[in-house]
Amino acid sequence: MKGKLSHRLVVIQIFILFAAIVAYVLSRATFLLSTDYTFLEHLFGLFFFSAEIFVIFQGIGYFSNVLARKSLDDAPRKTLAGEEPSVAILIPARHEPREVVARTVLACTNLNYRNKTIYLLDDSSIPKYKEEARAIAEEYGVELFTRKDNRGAKAGIINDVCRVLDQKYLIVFDADQNPMPGFLKLTVPYLEADERLAFVQTPQFYTNTEAGPVALISNVQQAVFFEYICEGKSGKDSMFCCGTNFVLRKEALDDIGGFDENSVTEDVATTLKLHEKRWKSLYVNKAYTFGMAPENLGSYFMQQSRWAMGNIQLFSQLLKKFVTGSRALRPVQWFEYFVTSTYYFVGWAYLFLLAAPLMYLYFNVPSFFMEPSVYVLTFVPYFVFSIVVFYNGMKKRNYPRSTIFRAQMLGMITIPVYMRAAVLGLTNRKRKFQITPKDGARSISYAMLWPQLLFLGVHLSAVTWGGLRLYYEQSAAVAVNVLWVSYHFIMFCSIFYFNRK
Repeated sequence: MKGKLSHRLVVIQIFILFAAIVAYVLSRATFLLSTDYTFLEHLFGLFFFSAEIFVIFQGIGYFSNVLARKSLDDAPRKTLAGEEPSVAILIPARHEPREVVARTVLACTNLNYRNKTIYLLDDSSIPKYKEEARAIAEEYGVELFTRKDNRGAKAGIINDVCRVLDQKYLIVFDADQNPMPGFLKLTVPYLEADERLAFVQTPQFYTNTEAGPVALISNVQQAVFFEYICEGKSGKDSMFCCGTNFVLRKEALDDIGGFDENSVTEDVATTLKLHEKRWKSLYVNKAYTFGMAPENLGSYFMQQSRWAMGNIQLFSQLLKKFVTGSRALRPVQWFEYFVTSTYYFVGWAYLFLLAAPLMYLYFNVPSFFMEPSVYVLTFVPYFVFSIVVFYNGMKKRNYPRSTIFRAQMLGMITIPVYMRAAVLGLTNRKRKFQITPKDGARSISYAMLWPQLLFLGVHLSAVTWGGLRLYYEQSAAVAVNVLWVSYHFIMFCSIFYFNRK
């Protein structure tokens, strides 16, 4: 009863939030169009309003997933009676530390499932790693698969090995992911119960959270995605493959011609093809596998850049597919894919949001924003309910508010990375698939962090100048903008917190 009342309260809060969003957007549009701005103010106002719309669009995507969360009790499962269906466990590895690969292979051999064959897919080009992979395969009695080139990276080597496999299901674990013994017993029954279910995705959580602040907060960011967003997507039959910790029906993969080898996020691109062919997907929110988080900013930024580029490349494909065949997916699936593929434009959106108080304090642009009373009545409810629903939702999953705030800090200092990745993704720049380095929790040179330090310096200057303006002008508008730049300044100061051993 208590759980139902809590859920109803969340539903009420979200609907109030959506009403507040509509009121704010309409008010902002009215003031933007009716105010007698100069050309520069109109131009900047348009960019700023577009950035707000983008953030609101992403927020609607998140909160709609909170509403659409699907209980696993609704998903059919079939008891594995008699002979277990055959599975091939694939562990792609390229230039990974020996101890990391060996730990994963050992975990896979300990899976409580008889009808399994383990394949170590070594795609290394350096003799040292090739020899280590051969030694690991011999030590643990698993199959070793290699090839002469690195075509298609991870997707390519999986496609190559699939040509010689005849198992019913494929399981993929990245080289640093360690499954629990019951992984297959708990996931395969979902696929056995539904012949149109292409794959079952499970979450990934990190075990090295004590390695440093980057590893700890990376795990929290993953939790935001896996705790709510994935459950909502699964409820809309829009869950995409996350590249590891999933069980895939080989028949479904053969039906679409294998993994997509043209994207650095081959998992999402491949899922799109599966959904186009009306295959279904399912997310099981049970922590059956544990892996390793990036332990320093260099590794974290590389991971985020790869994800951003791949999703933005997917966005370009989506636009073409939508124009040429809008019936390829259901409307709710189109919505979810557009939310996912556009998320990493967040860097450019936040650039304009950060610029707004700076432009006002330095140049008085725009000279007028909104009637204060209207701003309070529309923006404050939208802002407050967004924070309340998000933070309370994560608190229910036992994530403290202070930790969630630090996750937002880490996201803020990643803005320059997202901006660059968006440009590379839109221009379809080809970059080799890069694994996330596992070189320990160490600081990186501040010369590499010059964009973040530039943001920090600009905001420090704005806080100082804004404070002087506030002292002499005693203006409410100046006070509000000083508060915003002060908040952003604090967020960028976290660069010193995260860039430490």
